[in-house]
Amino acid sequence: MFPTLPTLSGLLWKIPWRLSTPRKARQRFRLKQVDNVIETIRQSGVECKALDDALALPKQHEMPAKDKYTVFSPKSKGYRKGIHKVPKWTRITQRVNPRGF
Repeated sequence: MFPTLPTLSGLLWKIPWRLSTPRKARQRFRLKQVDNVIETIRQSGVECKALDDALALPKQHEMPAKDKYTVFSPKSKGYRKGIHKVPKWTRITQRVNPRGF
């Protein structure tokens, strides 16, 4: 019996080095959905610190592509890495990055 590739060399990560076009579209769609939820809560009249923090974030159409698809990483070359390489990247907000990077 021949060993499989993961057996030979350990865990085989299948993370592409860049986001595909459909994954970018889904990311934009998720950002738009969050914008809609924030706007709905704002219109309902609720006031809280979390809502104030959310209103301070840029909207999807205001964000540059660099901030939509990459995040700050002090260990990466150029200090940026693809958002899809962050654990749980679909569930946490990454809208604000350090300026200048």
